[in-house]
Amino acid sequence: MRYPLTILLFLAALTGLTLGTAGPGAAQALAKDLFGAKTDGSPHLSEPFGFYSKGCLAGGVELPETGPTWQAMRLSRNRNWGHADTIDYIRNLSAFAAKQPGWQGLYVGDISQPRGGPMTSGHRSHQMGLDVDIWMLPASRLNLSRQFRENISSISVTTGNEAYVNDNWSTPHFRILREAAKDRRVERIFVSPGVKVQLCKQETGNRRWLRKIRPLGYHNYHFHVRLECPRRASGCVKQDAPPPGDGCDEAQQWVNNIVNPQPPKPRDPDAPRRVPQPHPRTFVMSDLPQACAVVLNPS
Repeated sequence: MRYPLTILLFLAALTGLTLGTAGPGAAQALAKDLFGAKTDGSPHLSEPFGFYSKGCLAGGVELPETGPTWQAMRLSRNRNWGHADTIDYIRNLSAFAAKQPGWQGLYVGDISQPRGGPMTSGHRSHQMGLDVDIWMLPASRLNLSRQFRENISSISVTTGNEAYVNDNWSTPHFRILREAAKDRRVERIFVSPGVKVQLCKQETGNRRWLRKIRPLGYHNYHFHVRLECPRRASGCVKQDAPPPGDGCDEAQQWVNNIVNPQPPKPRDPDAPRRVPQPHPRTFVMSDLPQACAVVLNPS
């Protein structure tokens, strides 16, 4: 039987019991190597710990490589694991996508490693199993081989340095993104600035969902869904809510700056210098929540 790790940690604190450690030398080893070596989820109920860019995932659930309305891509990465809510979300959204003309469902990119944590390459986030990348390429076939899924690429839906959508953009893209954002579990969705502006142009009714759509560069081949911390997940650190409003004017200004770049402002010599933040690939276990040591090594 699987138990919530939060309860086990609480009981251990009361009794002085040690549930597990990351193992000898783990404090010095890079967390990305320790988590990247795990091939399955931990024996707990699904529970996120930490933050999207500094955390881990207990009880990771594997998204099947192929389902009735999806296929997981780049299987060699073993990043088709997520929180139970995320897997359910993908099932629901892909079923909606399968109703769109030319789509049989979704091609699903990276979710998380089996136990979350920092990754050996790529993302800063995706560490708690609450982030998922969904390809812009319409899933016209759901019988792609493992090898084909290693080599096929998604498509870009933008042009002009992501300022505008191109001919790959379609009404189903709009409908799928709108449906994706309307789910109450969604914290925000990242898309290219031009995609955000296009969504703002196409929506003629209720615009509340647009608040969750946030412009971010390099999100023209996929859109990035981030779910909020699940209820009763006390070890999960919430992200600040998006600013009020639909965000359309701000996205348009971003596009304007792409099309007509403004000259850089001279630096104020008296302004404090921005302190660079360490990259997650440099984290050691002591940088992560204490629960992550148990997620990594439950015994």
